[in-house]
Amino acid sequence: MNALARYENRHQNMNRQNYGMPTIFDIFSRPLTDFETMFSQMPEDNIKLDVQDCGDHYQIKADMPGVKKEDIKLDFDEGNLIIKAEHHTNKEKKDAEGYLIKERSSGVYQRTLHFNDADPKEINAAFAGGELDIRINKQKQEEKKTAITIH
Repeated sequence: MNALARYENRHQNMNRQNYGMPTIFDIFSRPLTDFETMFSQMPEDNIKLDVQDCGDHYQIKADMPGVKKEDIKLDFDEGNLIIKAEHHTNKEKKDAEGYLIKERSSGVYQRTLHFNDADPKEINAAFAGGELDIRINKQKQEEKKTAITIH
């Protein structure tokens, strides 16, 4: 009989029993910066977006179904584009037997993208049909090439 046994953390064993579903231990071991999205119905990774480098500018398209234009906030700070949106729904259903169901949900979700060469004065955004369309022009690069004369 072998006296040595492999150490297994009891939390890991619980995770295996849940077949990949997060446990309360997983949720509270996350960094506190993730606390807002932990309780949100639209966590950070739910903003689906495409970022395209078009040479002289970047084109970003973000899907934001169910969000109103006035609930979207865009900021650009030190090369970071911050897309933040709030989502609120309030549904009420009543059936013939008198059952009343009220369902409310709200959430905040956010994405941050970094652009080293973006021109903060040349950013345009439009929102229509649940899609946010952002164009960020790149800064004009100064010519750094100089001719060197040989003496």
